[in-house]
Amino acid sequence: MHAEAKTVVDARQLRTVVGASLIGTTIEWFDFFIYGVASALVFNRLFFPSFEPLTGTLLAFSTYALGFLARPLGGIVFGHFGDRIGRKMLLMISLLVMGLSTTAIGLLPTYDQIGVWAPMLLIALRLLQGFAVGGEWGGAVLIVAEVAPARTRGFWTSWPQVGAPAGNLLAAGVFAASSALLPEDDFQSWGWRIPFLMSIVLVAVGYWLRRAVAESAVFVQEAAKEGLVRFPAVEVVRRKGRALLTGGGLRFGENICYYVVATFSITYLTEIRGGDRSLVLNAVLIGSALECLSMPFFAALSDRVGRRWVYGAGALCVAAWFPIFFGLLDVGNAWSVGLAVTVAMVAHGAMYAPQGAMITELFPTRLRYSGASIAYQATSIFAGSLAPIIALSLYKLTGGTGAVAVYVIGGLLITLVAVVAARETKGADLSMVE
Repeated sequence: MHAEAKTVVDARQLRTVVGASLIGTTIEWFDFFIYGVASALVFNRLFFPSFEPLTGTLLAFSTYALGFLARPLGGIVFGHFGDRIGRKMLLMISLLVMGLSTTAIGLLPTYDQIGVWAPMLLIALRLLQGFAVGGEWGGAVLIVAEVAPARTRGFWTSWPQVGAPAGNLLAAGVFAASSALLPEDDFQSWGWRIPFLMSIVLVAVGYWLRRAVAESAVFVQEAAKEGLVRFPAVEVVRRKGRALLTGGGLRFGENICYYVVATFSITYLTEIRGGDRSLVLNAVLIGSALECLSMPFFAALSDRVGRRWVYGAGALCVAAWFPIFFGLLDVGNAWSVGLAVTVAMVAHGAMYAPQGAMITELFPTRLRYSGASIAYQATSIFAGSLAPIIALSLYKLTGGTGAVAVYVIGGLLITLVAVVAARETKGADLSMVE
């Protein structure tokens, strides 16, 4: 009877942790992604109006990339305190920092109103966004991983991962609705602010839900038994260098392909091809929705056949799809654009779904927050942050998308090398990882 009651309590705790992590990551990624959508659609005109459109967009993407530069710092700082004082408090703080900085972007005056101070304030707030999201991922994923049963850990840790495409879905949806309901002049003057200002309401909901989450028992037990590491970030670099490289390699191609699909494709269809803004936003909307739905399936499959098989298959599928991807975008109708984006995002989901479990399983408990955050976030500097900039620069340099496709495929080859080099981690006992 006692064992049965304990199982019920554990199941209830697992549902609470998973639900709070999913909603929290969705909100934080929504905040992070609306900046990317706005960079592709309006920031070039509002904050960099003295440049021709593509150069202005390139500068907007550069401020977008700055958020990624702050992510490793956020990962180190939040990871340090997450491994020192626990996971829960740091998740609450990251949510507040992200929400307040995003809301402030929605209140910013434009270049026409305050001149050069407008892009400078935009950059400062983007850095705060990056800092916050740098601490979010590691805590949200590993607090689920440390509660979930080992045999189904991949499935349960995929739900915080679903927060990324869900946040993108929400961001694209709000922008699509604002764009469709408002005349162009109104959208450019004030309509773009609506998604940013919505953040304060979403953060209040997320904060309330996360208050119900208990601290990770695995962390509490490990801290009581082994004590705490004084400088976990230093220790993880010293002791777990191979795990950091493996985690970074797993992220590299996955991160590049996602931001080319979710961000650069918007600019390509609207600014370069002169296509309809609603068309590409709706395509991202559909692709993100189907990725959300498919990710738990891929994660559950990784619990059965192994993380490496599912991850590698996803990387191969995206690499095979990219020579077709831009050709379908060039056709320019709703079916071709929708198919291009949806297949790319669903195939990406085969990598992203088992990623949370696979990376957290590489590190011991006392170093897990720091190790997982550094492996995940440091790669973003060289992958996701630069992907829209490099893609747009390659297009301007060559006048075509062939070089962009080669760039994405090259990144995925690095990820495939990491998959081959990685050890299989499914079913690992997290308390035994050294």
